[in-house]
Amino acid sequence: MTAFLGIGAAVLLLSVIAVRVSIKLGLPSLLLYLGIGVLLGEAVLGIQFEDADLTRSLGTVALVLILTEGGLTTRWTAVKPALGLGIALSTVSVAVSVGVTGVGLHYLLGLDWRTALLWGAVLSSTDAAAVFSVLRGVGVGKRLIGALELESGLNDAPVYIAVVLLASPDPVTWTAPALMVYELLAGGAIGVALGWLGGFALRRAALPSTGLYPLATVAVCLIAYTAGDLAHASGFLAVYTAALVLGNARLPHRSDTLSFAEGLGWIAQIGLFVLLGLYASPGRLLESLIPALVAGGVLVLLARPLSVLCAALPFKVPWREQVFISWSGLRGAVPIVFALIPLIQGYPGAQKLVDVVFVLVILLTLVQGSTLPWMAKWLGLVKTGEAQEIEVDSSALDELGAELLQVRIQRGSKLHGVYLSELRLPPGATISLVVRGDDGFTPQSTTRLQEHDQLLVVCTDAARTAAERRLRAVDRAGRFARWKGDSGLP
Repeated sequence: MTAFLGIGAAVLLLSVIAVRVSIKLGLPSLLLYLGIGVLLGEAVLGIQFEDADLTRSLGTVALVLILTEGGLTTRWTAVKPALGLGIALSTVSVAVSVGVTGVGLHYLLGLDWRTALLWGAVLSSTDAAAVFSVLRGVGVGKRLIGALELESGLNDAPVYIAVVLLASPDPVTWTAPALMVYELLAGGAIGVALGWLGGFALRRAALPSTGLYPLATVAVCLIAYTAGDLAHASGFLAVYTAALVLGNARLPHRSDTLSFAEGLGWIAQIGLFVLLGLYASPGRLLESLIPALVAGGVLVLLARPLSVLCAALPFKVPWREQVFISWSGLRGAVPIVFALIPLIQGYPGAQKLVDVVFVLVILLTLVQGSTLPWMAKWLGLVKTGEAQEIEVDSSALDELGAELLQVRIQRGSKLHGVYLSELRLPPGATISLVVRGDDGFTPQSTTRLQEHDQLLVVCTDAARTAAERRLRAVDRAGRFARWKGDSGLP
């Protein structure tokens, strides 16, 4: 146990440092995590690890945590304008991608139809960890980010169902589409219901410690996955929708919950990619280079663009955005974990699929992940100076019937330059403290707010909603928000 703890802590610390290195090099950090795993494995330091079933199980746990973090940190205001496009990318696009990739691999690699479609299904899912970690730093518009985040969070569910059906020894019958529809609808309904119930309960629970709220929030998301799986529905969709509902609810100590979820997401990503690197066999990977290049060419040059085109047609997405969405189909741990399913079930040729997917993930991540910021600039999609929504955290004062709101004024906010007297908060709400840089002071009516200020607002329970709406309205429309018709709704 002592050795395991020491090695685990060293790997975690090295991986955290690798994040800084990856930013300087302009490479996705998951490549460095995979490299750490390969370094620990049989080819270098000699740790033998070949348990596919354990790798798949631990990979599933990591994916659940990554989807939890992704749902909790996704803002509804960002994804709402792209809701239709995101759903189309996670359903229509997946179906087209599986079909086109399957046809291409059948003729180019000589695979039988079922195996070719299985390869297409495994490769069709974009990776939530890769998208969440890479895309948010590119600087494109919120609509594009929202669509891609929704796609990566939602498409794991239909792809997982397709892989299980194709890898099963049983024939695929006409009931398969109906089964997939049930699993997706039931999983989504379970996630929404448990997310709403969890948010309702947490808002009324007076827990004795701030640290218990993040634990309870994550526990609700894990219960959603379990409930979905036990109901023979999509657990992946249940956990993501539950996290999405909870992340946009008025949770107590929301910023602490998001920080905790981001930490869990980092641990899950690090552990998952190091584990996959440890499982990989470098000797076999070299033999899979040519099939991986063929599959990657079919996927990137044909299947992905056609699938995006079919999904985006009803929404009149400009061609520049379609090109960016096509290039943003990042693959990561998800295809590797899904490729282990046919291997565990004894599907013929499954080991070759795992090796090809592993090589392909490395190549596509290296090429697409490192060139994504350049692609966004080349297409003219980078939004400079775009305002970010203010962050509002709350803490209940149960005995006083009041609450503390901690407000962070983000870059580009129109709260910048507003005098405190112009803010006009509702009766029962007042700003008691302003923290600017390292200094805190009690504001006066002549105090002028600035970007990056942190405000402490004390308000009664009855005034909380009105105070939040007023702050949100001024944040978006400035001191004349009422004249401009902004009521401050989320």
